[in-house]
Amino acid sequence: MVLTRRAALASAGAAVVLPRFAIAQSDQRPAITVAVQKIANTNTLEPLREQSNVGTRHSGLYGEALIEQDWLGDLGLKPGLATAWRRVDDRTLEFDLRPGVRFHDGREMTAEDVAFSFGPGRMWGAADPSTARNLFGNVPGRTQGKEPPPEAAAIARRTYPGFDRIEVVGPRTVRFVNKVPDPALEGRMSRNTGMILSRAGFDAAASWLDWARKPVGTGPYRVEAFRPDQSLTLVSHDEYWGGRPPLRQVRFLEVPEVSGRINMLLSGEADFACDIPPDQISAFDRTPRHEVVGGPIMNHRLTVFDKTHPNLRDARIRRAFTHAIDRQAIVDAMWGGRAAIPRGEQFEFYGPMYLSDWEAPRHDPAEARRLLREANYRGAPIPYRLLNNYYTAQVATAQILVEGWRAVGLNVQIEMKENFPQVLSNQGAGTPSGRGVRDWSNSASFNDPVASLTSSHGPEGQQWQIGEWRNDEFGQLSAVLEGSMELEARRRAFRRMLEIIEREDPGYTVLHQTMNFTAKRKDLPWKAGQAFAMDFSARNWGR
Repeated sequence: MVLTRRAALASAGAAVVLPRFAIAQSDQRPAITVAVQKIANTNTLEPLREQSNVGTRHSGLYGEALIEQDWLGDLGLKPGLATAWRRVDDRTLEFDLRPGVRFHDGREMTAEDVAFSFGPGRMWGAADPSTARNLFGNVPGRTQGKEPPPEAAAIARRTYPGFDRIEVVGPRTVRFVNKVPDPALEGRMSRNTGMILSRAGFDAAASWLDWARKPVGTGPYRVEAFRPDQSLTLVSHDEYWGGRPPLRQVRFLEVPEVSGRINMLLSGEADFACDIPPDQISAFDRTPRHEVVGGPIMNHRLTVFDKTHPNLRDARIRRAFTHAIDRQAIVDAMWGGRAAIPRGEQFEFYGPMYLSDWEAPRHDPAEARRLLREANYRGAPIPYRLLNNYYTAQVATAQILVEGWRAVGLNVQIEMKENFPQVLSNQGAGTPSGRGVRDWSNSASFNDPVASLTSSHGPEGQQWQIGEWRNDEFGQLSAVLEGSMELEARRRAFRRMLEIIEREDPGYTVLHQTMNFTAKRKDLPWKAGQAFAMDFSARNWGR
């Protein structure tokens, strides 16, 4: 019931009594606002397009996979939309589907929805995935029909390189069948690319783009409104299988500048402010109403090389880049010593696959100069493409990197770009390849090296797909790492792959493990996990 000014005047002198049912039915759950640097790189919410740090932040709120990763606990795999799973053989996983799961459109999830989610209509399409190149661009105009764009199929193939089919065994049982053995199938199934979505919701959408901007999932919140480059509003899915969500609404606002996000939090316009640099943490120590939470997550910051650039074709020049980096200086200056310098592109939660004796390239300016002399490098310009703090402290980190490179004789020229398509374009700078050096970050979405190394740098990974870096031996070893069921064979392949891509023929070099800090109202009972994902379900509210 809404009491207007006119109605109030008309009832002058009379008491206005609100109906009891209006009070009883009011939703007393809080609504929150989260200020973020960016909502989506591709202006969609479909994980097959939006594989990014910023998309990961909210995708788990409206969509779920058969297996989940425990980012709030021990980083292990746990039941999601499947209550149990088992290996039928080296290439087949069988799943028992959770009963009583409701989509946001009110339908109950079935095995047919699982088959659709991994089928050509949603995931693979009819296009050849090898034609996909612009992995971070906006959805092109050709996707006005229902066919998924080739970029989506490219990401699907990167995530599930051996996929053959989904078999519906029964009303509540499905099988994921690979063409080849895969030791990491369970982990792959926890990726958000495999979220289970409503087939009826997809069929009801006018176009693929309409679908991708309002996918119908099973998560604790459903998409109410998405305004690209502005805001995303999610509202409670009260029929959620995991219990009624604790919030009636979660709104993400895009606020690119750190100062803007902080001011919104301090003024009360926002309840959370994401991607807080360490040098701003102390500001919240002086206010009793706010706090900063977070820490290391399963993500690494990288410097990436385009070996096709004329001035980077000689591997010795790229090796010089890696030895000119003072990683500890970056960690101390930018992160107050909090961030770890990892042992290459790997994480301890890889368990038996973790190579504890591996090291990142040492800081050795003399060795960098020697390599440049040996390569006969004479100061030819090398472009370094940056975004304006897409990554926390990105520009300040870049300034430290450039000074270190210049100190050994590398002529690195910063080029500021507005978006990822500009960063990844191979045009510009008057050279056959406009790319040279760029920033990146890679996440391990599950506890195996294929989650990060092959998915990003292998034959189906972004670097190969955009023509930035490839190495034939590395590609052959990728097949061993992804397909062998023998632990020692996989460990040998993993070590040799790190030798190739981090030392002999650098495709990237690791800077530090990512730290993810979020400022928030102190009275809100929310905990930060070990990933960019923000969990606002009942399991992470008040625990």
